[in-house]
Amino acid sequence: MADAYDDLLERYERISYLGDGRGVLYWDQQVMMPEQGTAARSKQLSALSAVHHEQLTDDETGRLLEAAESEDLTDEQEAVVREIRLQYDRATDVPGELVEEIAQTGSEAQDDWQAAKADDDFSEFAPTLEKLVELQTERAEHIDSSRGPYEVMFEDREPYLGLDTVERIFEELKEGLVPLIEEIRAAEDIPNVFEGTYDEDEQRDLAEDVLDLLGYDWSRGRLDTAPHPFMSGNQFDARVTTRFHEDDPIDPIGSTIHEFGHATYQLGLRQDAYGSPLGQPRSSGVHESQSRFWENHVGRTREFWELFLPTFKEHFPQASDVTPEEAYLAANRVNEENLIRVEADEVTYHMHIILRSEIEQEFIEGDLEVSEIPGAWNDKMEEYLGVRPDTDSEGCLQDIHWTQSFASFQNYTVGSLLAAQFWATIEEELDNPREMIREGEFEPIREWFEENVHQQGQRYTTDELIREATGEDLTAKYYLDYVEEKFGDIYDL
Repeated sequence: MADAYDDLLERYERISYLGDGRGVLYWDQQVMMPEQGTAARSKQLSALSAVHHEQLTDDETGRLLEAAESEDLTDEQEAVVREIRLQYDRATDVPGELVEEIAQTGSEAQDDWQAAKADDDFSEFAPTLEKLVELQTERAEHIDSSRGPYEVMFEDREPYLGLDTVERIFEELKEGLVPLIEEIRAAEDIPNVFEGTYDEDEQRDLAEDVLDLLGYDWSRGRLDTAPHPFMSGNQFDARVTTRFHEDDPIDPIGSTIHEFGHATYQLGLRQDAYGSPLGQPRSSGVHESQSRFWENHVGRTREFWELFLPTFKEHFPQASDVTPEEAYLAANRVNEENLIRVEADEVTYHMHIILRSEIEQEFIEGDLEVSEIPGAWNDKMEEYLGVRPDTDSEGCLQDIHWTQSFASFQNYTVGSLLAAQFWATIEEELDNPREMIREGEFEPIREWFEENVHQQGQRYTTDELIREATGEDLTAKYYLDYVEEKFGDIYDL
């Protein structure tokens, strides 16, 4: 009888419910909360964070952990204890007052970021950013003062891969992508056949159609808009948000599919393990693999546009003459003037990630002053992507992420690489998945992910999960081969 284990799991489940409650409040703040609600919401989130921290770090949690670790446990039970131990050890040395202050400051920072972005003035956000870094650095030092704070921060969302692994991958990507980007720039441009004006209400109806097509479970989700699209929820309630542009109907489709990918992960988790690590997603990088898989390996394929273009034309008859091949090319067009990460193609996307990661690491390690961030951002944008922002809104203020965390952008790249690795495995294990996309038969693909990723929860560490699902460690090889073949074909390189 694993009595201590059962008591520990019951206690942890109640703690995790508090975390999910915070998630609902965060979703509401981004989607529905009245403009003046932040003063109260920041205190609500702060209080919930404090209670969550108190329960997690309570002596009773530690006592139950020690007792459970001495019991005869199954492999799954050992994984549960391992994950609770990881969270407990990282939290116990962090003062509760600091946890409250981080939560309240982060909530208030979202309003500061939105105002600064609207005013196109990074200096309005700079004091808040300095405060956020100060608080998060203090927290990292409490967790492990023997290592740099940036490395400790990275492990909040990706505890098993290691920052050194990601930095090695970044160097491989620079070596492979920079020459490819230069070749694409020298090639003949692809026309944007979707130029024009597109009604935003009609775009919303189209977004609902694409979610229907992919198999989104509306009984456990909903679609809303947000300044920066995101997904929030669990296996019973996974909500997606998107945004619309009246002069660009393609980006909202990609954004909606991206968030659908996140939602499929949440909805595919074990319902009988809700609240347990076995019913929680593995990591941020694995989560991004799901969104990048559906956005790119499904939504940016020829087969998808053969399937979806008739629906698109029903909503927008002005595109009646567009062919599936033209739509496919437009959806994969490398826009040399693009400044915005979330609108980037698959090739240039990672240079956006690399420049953000380098800047925040320099800032956190004290090698870059906050006032120098806009200039450093613009310089790196010009160096890596050949474009230079004219405004802060198009530059260092375009992402909301720094209001909540640091050292997390890397996981978008981890996710993209893993998505390509998953696709290579799916092509080996499923019978003609491209034809499945063409026919709108997405269930076998979803089932593959449920079996190999979603239902595993946190049973495996990140590197173990990747090996279990693909037979290999994480590698950049499949992604680089994929983009070189795909864009070589598109641009006739």
